[in-house]
Amino acid sequence: MDQAYVIILFLFVLFALLGSGVWVGLALVGVAFVGMELFAASGSTGDRMATEIWSASSSWTLTALPMFIWMGEILFRTRLSQDMFNGLSPWLAKLPGGLVHTNIIGCTVFAAVSGSSAATLTTVGKMSIPELRKRNYPEHMVIGTLAGAATLGLMIPPSLALIVYGVSINESIIKLFFAGVLPGLVLAAMFMTYVAGYSFVSKDWSPIQETGMSIADKIKNSRFLIPVMLLIIAVIGSMFMGIATATEAAAIGVLGALVLAALQGSLTWSTFTESLMGATRTSAMIALILAGAAFLKMAMGFTGLPRELADSIAAMELSRFQLLMALLVFYIILGCFLDGISAIVLTMAVVEPMVREAGIDMIWFGIFVVVVVEMAQITPPIGFNLFVLQGMTNHEMGYIAKAAIPMFLIMVLMCFVLIWFPELATWLPDNIRQGPNA
Repeated sequence: MDQAYVIILFLFVLFALLGSGVWVGLALVGVAFVGMELFAASGSTGDRMATEIWSASSSWTLTALPMFIWMGEILFRTRLSQDMFNGLSPWLAKLPGGLVHTNIIGCTVFAAVSGSSAATLTTVGKMSIPELRKRNYPEHMVIGTLAGAATLGLMIPPSLALIVYGVSINESIIKLFFAGVLPGLVLAAMFMTYVAGYSFVSKDWSPIQETGMSIADKIKNSRFLIPVMLLIIAVIGSMFMGIATATEAAAIGVLGALVLAALQGSLTWSTFTESLMGATRTSAMIALILAGAAFLKMAMGFTGLPRELADSIAAMELSRFQLLMALLVFYIILGCFLDGISAIVLTMAVVEPMVREAGIDMIWFGIFVVVVVEMAQITPPIGFNLFVLQGMTNHEMGYIAKAAIPMFLIMVLMCFVLIWFPELATWLPDNIRQGPNA
């Protein structure tokens, strides 16, 4: 069958299933099943599906995923967000841009113990939106910075998107985690620079000024940051020092989160069971998507489509930059209709061969892809962060999307920064000490 007809067939089946409301994971299985029935030479499609899904689901590396999700769910139900605000606000009030920076730094800190964009947005937003409104900060800046900064949960370790990417292409999770550290911090700094610049040039910037606080009081308030910083050190530090794998670090994080919740008085039987069920639901959803993607990847192999596409692109003699620009546009468009994790697993079967063929480092490419799928979180019509913010603020979707546009453009700029300075994503992974089974 001609390559173009194969693509049209697969896309038709996929969008027909997605359009009918079928879960993404089941839609991927359906597309793969059609591909196997049409292109597999012989043998039982059902047996092959069961074998492939079991192989994909029994990966030891994948066990880190539900543990990190559970850690985020536990912390979501603690007083962590309010403590972070109390600890950060005295130091940030006098910076250009004032307390709007708490959105960005708060999301950066919580991303380092959550791994989820939605959990980061909800936790920090519940704390910051009422406080910033009370102080008369521009509403569109409060909303926009929160929408953009919450996407850091996809990049800063422990990142669920990076775990999914690593499992999809069989790369080291720890290397991917550390590849995301510097780009994540640089992106946060770019958000903060925008806020500071806007505060200088805007005519509607007239927040209520904070009362002065002595250095001693600021240091005293900083004690609220100690628990979360200790948890970050325990999780990320254990991986950096090579004494724990990603899975073991996730277990350390869960134990630390339970201890933190108990010390805060937030750990009740109700919050424990709610966090466990929340983690189970999210993990099951992602596991189903990964299982469907693994089966689709096998079906794609029978069609020969990934190899043909890679060869076609190689024949076009695109430079690395041109290929990356094509993929940038492709993922931005895809992100308008799929969430980040679905976009990653859906495309890797086709994209991975052509990226490897072009000689692009797969660790670096993982960070590049995550930056692009971060944009999907704030891109209409189905940007997930936009829906979360709409529920929290009762603003129209158009208003929230407009407020997030500067953050979207900054992330586009970050893609070019990664291309110009690839060492941002490769220096740490090349210089860390790896633990066993990393």
